[in-house]
Amino acid sequence: MLTPSIYAFIVAAVAALASPAPSTAADSPCPSVLDHEFSNLREEPVSLCQFRGKVLLIVNTASECGYTPQYEGLEKLYRRFRDKGFAVLGFPANDFGGQEPGSNKQIAQFCQVNYGITFPMFAKTSVVGANAHPLFHELAAKTGKPPRWNFHKYLLDRAGQPVAAFESAVEPADPRVTAQIEKLLGAR
Repeated sequence: MLTPSIYAFIVAAVAALASPAPSTAADSPCPSVLDHEFSNLREEPVSLCQFRGKVLLIVNTASECGYTPQYEGLEKLYRRFRDKGFAVLGFPANDFGGQEPGSNKQIAQFCQVNYGITFPMFAKTSVVGANAHPLFHELAAKTGKPPRWNFHKYLLDRAGQPVAAFESAVEPADPRVTAQIEKLLGAR
């Protein structure tokens, strides 16, 4: 015979098993800003939705620019914070001064040989003008700051919302960048 306390325990246990598990970032809907698919430098399709729930620094890059040494700082930033839910996403663009003339394969080789890049890099993408990818249209619209040159940086919170834009001259290790990343990583 079931006592009232055992019956209550069984009812509670069954209810707990039947209720949905707590939501995780992977279960949440993809933010509109990340609801895009790109090819990576190996020409494989990658959905940006896989980065939902992370703090992101989205950067348009180029191999033949005065700011190209920022690859080193971007890689250091990525390695410093990646285990805390942070990623750098690199988008090579040939929109400014023709400073990214290479093929995706050449860009991949350049990034690996010269900077040991391990953060995700995507296929060449237009970031300004009529041919700009919708991702960059949306980032520019939400921040009011379209890229004016290579190595323009957009910082997104874990909800996929742009919270800051940094001009090309702002180094990845600049305290304005790192302090905001640390703040966003600490926020839950």
